[in-house]
This record gives sequence, C-alpha cells and structure tokens, in this order.
Amino acid sequence: MKRRPAFTLLFLLLAAVVTAGAWWQYARFLQTPLTPAEDDILLVERGASLHRVVEELQRRGATRMDWRWRLLGRLQPVTIKAGEYALPAGLMPRQLLRLLESGKVVKHYFTIVEGWTVRQMLAALARDRVLVHTVRNSGDMSGLAGLPGGNPEGWFLPETYVFERGDDDLGLLRRAHGAMQQALADAWAERAPGLPYTDPYELLVMASIIEKETSLGSERADIAGVFVRRLEKNWRLETDPTVIYGMGDDYHGDIRRQDLKKDTPYNTYTRRGLPPTPIALPGAASLQAAAHPAGGDTMFFVADGHGGHTFSRSLEEHNAAVRKLLRDDRAKLPDEQAGDGSGGR
Repeated sequence: MKRRPAFTLLFLLLAAVVTAGAWWQYARFLQTPLTPAEDDILLVERGASLHRVVEELQRRGATRMDWRWRLLGRLQPVTIKAGEYALPAGLMPRQLLRLLESGKVVKHYFTIVEGWTVRQMLAALARDRVLVHTVRNSGDMSGLAGLPGGNPEGWFLPETYVFERGDDDLGLLRRAHGAMQQALADAWAERAPGLPYTDPYELLVMASIIEKETSLGSERADIAGVFVRRLEKNWRLETDPTVIYGMGDDYHGDIRRQDLKKDTPYNTYTRRGLPPTPIALPGAASLQAAAHPAGGDTMFFVADGHGGHTFSRSLEEHNAAVRKLLRDDRAKLPDEQAGDGSGGR
C-alpha cells in the first residue's frame, strides 16, 4: 500500500516531464519559420483543408505534418479561403493560418495600352500566363453590351486592371468595357456646346483618332480643335492613322501615295466626315480632348521632328512647316544618304 503513492508520484512526475517537453516542442514549432529563405507562392484550391495545405508545404520541405499542426488547427480553427498566396520568408505557423483566413491573395495586373487596337489587346491577353483564356477573337466578345454592330474597336478603356489567379479574360474585358462606357458617358455629359458629333459614339471615334495622332498630353486638345474645325467646314480630315487602320494587314510601316488615293471606309483623304468606327482604344485624356477641343483657328499640323507638332492657320504656313521638317530630316542624314534634296514626302 505504501508503494502506490510513490508510483503515482513518479507517474505524475513523468507525465509532467512529457507534457512539458511536448509543450516546449509546440512552443518552438510556433516560432519556427515555415518557408525557406526566399519568398514562395502557394496555390490553395477551393475546399482545401489545413491538412492538405500543410502536406503541400511538407512536399516543398517547408514544414512537417504532425501532431503540432493538428493541435494548432484545434486551438486556432480557421476558414480557409481559396486563392494564390505569397508566403514571405520567415512566416510562422499562426501567421500562415491568419493569412489563409484573410483571403489576401496575390494580385496580378494587366495593362491595356492607350492606342492599342482590339486586335493588339487580344494578342496581349493571349500571352498572359495567369488569366484563364476563353476569348480567341472579337467574336467571343459578342456578349458584351453596347457594341454597335458587334464591332468592339474603341470600347475598352486603357488602364491597368487588377485580377486574381482563376479570373478569366472575358471578365477582365467586361470590366474594361464598363469602364469605357462610363468614361464616354461622362465625357459626353460634360462636352463643350456645339460640337459636330451626333452621338457619344462619334466622340469615341474622334478620341481614337486623337489618340493615334499624338502621345503628348499637351497637344491632344489642339489636335482635337483642328479636326473639329475641319468637320465644321466640311473638310476632309486627311489623317494618316485612319488610312493605316483601313489598310489592315497591307500596312508594312509606310504609307505610299497610292495608299492615300485608294478609297476605303477609313480613308479620310478620299471621304469626308469621321470614319465608321474608332481606329484604336482611346484613353481618358483623349476622350476629354474630343469633348473639349481647343479653340483657335489652326487648320493644319505636321510633326516637328522632336516628338510634337507644328500647328498652322493656313496652307502656306503648313507647307513652310513641312519644308522645314524635310530640311531638318535631311540634315540628320550622312552626306551619302542626303542626296541632292530633290526627293519629297
């Protein structure tokens, strides 16, 4: 009878030692970083359990699935949200659980560039390695509202869009289309009075021409002013970017005299008024320029050789600006390429 208390005491002491040892291991586990030195990306599938997540980390050599993870899961239960997570170096087990519950997944970015055509935009989308691809050509966008005649040109607002892994390209395009609809509606509602546009779509067409004519924000309103005055005087717009768009695959970097004479719906050298559709995706600044063209009496412009344009009131001034540009261009050429100056452009 006297041995039992001693045995019980020994058992309790042993249990205390084991418990203390286990608790020490658990406490040390909580302070042990999960990931290697470099940051890592973890993709958590929908419906994944903590056990499955830890097994994936074990496969990468970042931790080991054992009783400590099961205990932590019981003491700190979480609802895991699916997605792609960035695991920074030094991440602790409790921090991992908080991250998985937060839903703070990795953000990806896709930029629609001002002046792209829809064709260029779709090609860039197809190269994105994260988006789910469902759109192969413009015909796959027929479900988007507000595309006159089913033509999507011009109808997507250039800016940077944020998405997550698992999102598809059509969803991103739907957002870009909605953003353009709103930007166009705002520009139309705030437009200057008396502009020669019959509806918002014509403003969109004009904005696309402005976008292709200049990359300088300071010039957009001036370019718009020239084209608006030409429309008001029933002049032909005579803008090269519309001709290039109408040439399609026949354009190889140069416009020849015969191209300017070949009639297409987009040749503003042969036809008056605006082309039938936009020729590119205009940014918000070009929409605003089309809605608020600069006043004045300039009717012509030509490149100045320094990234901008020289604006002229008369044809005589314009021709003088063209001759100056040609002289400057020839002056930049080596003597053997400059020739006798009899050529033109």
